[in-house]
Amino acid sequence: MQTIKNNIQITLAAGLLFISLGGWLLHLRIHPPGVQVANWIPFAAGLLSAFAVPCMFMFRRTLHWAYILNGMMVILGMITMAHFSIAHWQGAFTMSGLFLKTLLPDIVMLGAKFALGKALFELSFLKQETDPMRQGHSWRYPNMGWWWVHLAAMSAVYALGHWLWP
Repeated sequence: MQTIKNNIQITLAAGLLFISLGGWLLHLRIHPPGVQVANWIPFAAGLLSAFAVPCMFMFRRTLHWAYILNGMMVILGMITMAHFSIAHWQGAFTMSGLFLKTLLPDIVMLGAKFALGKALFELSFLKQETDPMRQGHSWRYPNMGWWWVHLAAMSAVYALGHWLWP
């Protein structure tokens, strides 16, 4: 039986598919997999992100894996694109340069991708629209603090690896 909740779930999953597919196609234009071996990693991650993850969100059995995969790919994308923007910065710092000459717009799109995944995850546990928010420690899974901790930790590990790796 089709319900409003199922319709919202399908709509959010379609939004996740479209934003992931758009990001993947943009990435293919910039980093075609046939040019460098390293380009196969984002190619495969884009395929997984665009097609497998939205499908995984549709099944209760794979819901947690979809939420974690979506969030981790968003975090890795944010970190690597921020690093690329900083490493290839040219000229003086200006606000227009930040918004138009970096990958900040792409990073913002990743924020939307994360929000769609979080909405799909939360919707799956919603019984009534008047349900109270989930309680517990903010840094524990699946609360938002868990993601902030992972963003900070993965950024620190990435930065240390970049600075310490010869």
